[in-house]
Amino acid sequence: MSSDASPLRPPEATRSSQVQILNGRFDRLSAEETVQEVIGAVQAGERGVLSTVNVSILMMMRQNPRLQRFIDASRWTVADGQPLVWASHLRQPRLPERVAGIDLIDQLCARAAQDGIGVYFLGAESGTVHAAVAVLRSRHRGLDVRGYADGYFGPEQAEARARAVADSGAGLLFVAMGVPRQEHFIEEQWENLGARVVIGVGGSFDVIAGRRKRAPVFVQRAGLEWAYRLAQEPRRLFRRYLVTNSQFLGLISWSAIAQVALVRRVIPRP
Repeated sequence: MSSDASPLRPPEATRSSQVQILNGRFDRLSAEETVQEVIGAVQAGERGVLSTVNVSILMMMRQNPRLQRFIDASRWTVADGQPLVWASHLRQPRLPERVAGIDLIDQLCARAAQDGIGVYFLGAESGTVHAAVAVLRSRHRGLDVRGYADGYFGPEQAEARARAVADSGAGLLFVAMGVPRQEHFIEEQWENLGARVVIGVGGSFDVIAGRRKRAPVFVQRAGLEWAYRLAQEPRRLFRRYLVTNSQFLGLISWSAIAQVALVRRVIPRP
């Protein structure tokens, strides 16, 4: 792929204002700033991928080199998890706030409707993506939905799905096929997709369509949205959250201890 066509961040685009949390590098962007960046890129005719990373994905990246490379090279990477924002307080500079993928969908659709930017929705089951699009159209009058399709297709159909997005002329593409499948699809089909900015949004269509409830705001702010999701799908999510949350807490604790030890060596006690 050429550097212009690739979802990978070219070296000259690397941001100086990033926060390192374990194996992840996060842009110091608020939700409002993220929306401005994305809309600005679309309007300028630039291309890029926005990755939203939570604790589970961050730990998955450690076991999946391909996913790690993809996230590292995304044009923007934001922290979709309150524990990541708290962890950033161990370092300077800090992350300003959590930037949740599901909130970005609404915020970007609002701007897209205002600025006449076409959007495309790819992922989830057929009935779910149809319902999610209906909800977003009702919320954002004038939203230019260029198309939508479910995410249940095989490798032999991937190129056709990507070219359908390109043929629609959409500037924004939301892909909801779960991690890492959505990242693999974006990477493999980047030259065929055509959309200016592509965002992987996991299971967000299910929530927007009302198939799954989102945690109340106070639960989100307490950093316990994972527990709310676990209560809804215990069989599917128990092992994932048990392992990833334990890994994260252990690694962050060791990082904090190492940082304190380093400070004590550099600045000896009087």
